[in-house]
Amino acid sequence: MRRITIAIDGPAGAGKSTIAKYISQTLGITYLDTGAMYRAVALKAIREGVDTRDREKMALLVKNICIRIDFSEGEQRVFLDNEDVSEKIRSAQVSQGASDVATIPEVRLKMVELQRAIAKGKSVVMDGRDIGTYVLPDSEIKIFLTASLEERTRRRYMEQVSKGMDVSLDEVRKGIEYRDKNDSSRDFAPLAKARDAIEIDTTHMTVEEVARKIMGFIERFQ
Repeated sequence: MRRITIAIDGPAGAGKSTIAKYISQTLGITYLDTGAMYRAVALKAIREGVDTRDREKMALLVKNICIRIDFSEGEQRVFLDNEDVSEKIRSAQVSQGASDVATIPEVRLKMVELQRAIAKGKSVVMDGRDIGTYVLPDSEIKIFLTASLEERTRRRYMEQVSKGMDVSLDEVRKGIEYRDKNDSSRDFAPLAKARDAIEIDTTHMTVEEVARKIMGFIERFQ
């Protein structure tokens, strides 16, 4: 298979990570969940008592942050200061903090530097908010996934409940609305569909249906 980069963007709960993992496993290529990196930044800020909306303090915090992404048996593990925080970064508090820190240019520049380094010279599928528009604008395949707020809320709620988190449907919906507003309105590299991206509304589609559709585009490229 020739080298290929696949960018998958979209709002929270649209199914980006699930689909990206499926494609990664099917094609045997690297998968990078960029949102996990922002979550790691937020977790560090929370632990150190730094306001995740304070640009000056966050710019200092991220300057020497140590985030490492390891891949083992198709699974991505996130290390913050040499600690595996893959599960710890999935709380509602960290989710909101990640949305906050992602609006700060200094944080985004640092994360994008790491993301591009991981993708350099290899086939990769990367999901996030600005992959096709900013991180990997030359990606051969660009996908923009969407879904209704109700469906995205239901998916995220079921995901968190399955992990033993004590959350309500209303809390999850408000969290997604908060992230949608932050992601779409930030000045630097906001959530947006790339001009050449293929948009897919996943509201009434199964994971398999979405995956088959995207794999069809990839096979035509190959």
